[in-house]
Amino acid sequence: MWVLGWAVLLLASAGQSAFDYKDALSKSILFYEAQRSGRLPTDQRAAWRSDSALLDGKSQGVDLVGGYYDAGDNVKFGLPMAFTITMMSWSAIEFHKQLQSSGQLGYTLDAIKWGADYLVKAHPQPNVLWGEVGDGFTDHFCWQRPEDMTTPRKAYKIDASNPGSDLAGETAAALAAASIVFRRHNAAYANNLLAHSKQASLFQFADTRRGKYDASISVAQKFYNSKSGYADELLWAALWLHQATHDDFYLSYAANNAGTLGGLGWDMKEFSWDVKYAGVQVLASKVLLQGRGGQHASVLRSYQSKANFFLCACLQKNGGGGNVQRTPGGLLYVRSWNNMQYVTGAAFLLTVYSDYLASSGQQLQCPGQRVGPGELLRMAQSQVDYILGDNPRATSYMVGFGANFPQEVHHRASSIVSYKVNPSFVSCRGGYATWYKRRDRDPNILTGAVVGGPDQNDNFADERDNFEQTEPAIYTNGPLMGVLARLHGGYYNSRDDSGSDLSTNPVEALPLPPTSAASRPDDSVELTHETVASWLFKGQTYYKYAVNATNASKHTLSSLNLRIDNLQGPLWGLTKTDATAYTFPEWLHSLSPHGSLVFVYIQPAAAAKVQVLSSSWVERAS
Repeated sequence: MWVLGWAVLLLASAGQSAFDYKDALSKSILFYEAQRSGRLPTDQRAAWRSDSALLDGKSQGVDLVGGYYDAGDNVKFGLPMAFTITMMSWSAIEFHKQLQSSGQLGYTLDAIKWGADYLVKAHPQPNVLWGEVGDGFTDHFCWQRPEDMTTPRKAYKIDASNPGSDLAGETAAALAAASIVFRRHNAAYANNLLAHSKQASLFQFADTRRGKYDASISVAQKFYNSKSGYADELLWAALWLHQATHDDFYLSYAANNAGTLGGLGWDMKEFSWDVKYAGVQVLASKVLLQGRGGQHASVLRSYQSKANFFLCACLQKNGGGGNVQRTPGGLLYVRSWNNMQYVTGAAFLLTVYSDYLASSGQQLQCPGQRVGPGELLRMAQSQVDYILGDNPRATSYMVGFGANFPQEVHHRASSIVSYKVNPSFVSCRGGYATWYKRRDRDPNILTGAVVGGPDQNDNFADERDNFEQTEPAIYTNGPLMGVLARLHGGYYNSRDDSGSDLSTNPVEALPLPPTSAASRPDDSVELTHETVASWLFKGQTYYKYAVNATNASKHTLSSLNLRIDNLQGPLWGLTKTDATAYTFPEWLHSLSPHGSLVFVYIQPAAAAKVQVLSSSWVERAS
């Protein structure tokens, strides 16, 4: 299976997508069903989950049952949950047709509504918004299924005396965006969402009672600290309300406050649940590119220049220190803890902006050059393909997708036997002793979850206690849904500004060494060397090479020893036996007739020299 996987990846690297984006899209949405809190519906597909947290808010006189657990724990954090709903809704707004054609629109609406229903419950009256249920400190002390929780479920709120403009602003944005989605499916529901969101409710609360939410809900500081403050959420909410209402009040707000709230003052290199400026700038650019800027066109052009900086930074076209760092394997890299959230967010903005440019017949302006929409979409695709398995480790970072994906996810529910299989109570500390420290694959597959991902050198340790790399989060999947829907829908039916076919992705290649064949006359091992990718990293060009070793005989290859000279980088897919000697990988002990294995390596130089030192065969029984 591993060999077949890399054969598939070679096709993907050549520009012909070999990934099933429709399947990945379906799985990315299914993940949200495993994150549901509350009483589960009868059509629940993540069947290993059961009802949980059915008394949330009761002791404080409010119904807070429902919503989503944020990641691998059992806390409901309002700020990242609201951002997730905003991004799922943006995905459904931009790619409604693609979601419909893929058969995933209904599931997407269900996922959005599950979160939106909770946000409406959390806003029971003006100037009151419940922003957290449970607290991370006591929750992280325990390792329990949601169905077994014994940790406190105290709820925390913001109000007129204890404001939280970032939380209220993001919630206003989420409900406004969701109202756009449901406008064509359930107008009454859309009106209710918008009523909670608009000027006289959450948005007004956010704007007139200004303050950071984590100053009012201090238990959130160690987990979802609003480092960027609330200014970006105010602009974000205003632009989403403009999208939902077409009321010039909100566009005027975003234009008149562009400078004082930082919309024009930051050159961004990340987009996340906390830092929304890049999203604000892209959303403002959409208004401009669609010809709806009116009297605000000049300010919107300033927003667009900042959006251009972010997108050019992702494309490595800003020069100097103005680009987003990339790993040697080509993945955008922002920071060590759950880096994939920044990857999916950037991929989404690249994707929607690509479509905005294509629809308006324009190009992206980067320093000294103009970039066609196809290049933005190809960059987004490269990041998604990395997540799905086109990476140096040939690992899918989406659980349940492909043959090789994380098995020890940092996630309480998936790592403990299903309540439906064994309802025996799992205690707070007993869960750590029995399940957390268990060095084995999860009993429940958390299908569709995108884990935190590899480090800046493409290294990844599939271990449950490696929470920076193996914990998933709901806000990682929200943007990814849209990109997967778009990629499933296909490329543009045109050519980009350079005249090249948008479905191709040429690889810069260096001369390859001659291949070799060895052993006895009727038996041989054929080596085929190929350059499958190249990219620029900190001023240096890196190359990814793949070598296919094929048993070209009618007998089983029982041993193989290779010599590799001039190797200057990491190698995956073989076992090292000496300084330059390698043999079968640990999971492979022989090659059947005409079978093959593929190994890959990365280095900033010409290809290494690969030779067969020795090999042996087992005769087939006559």
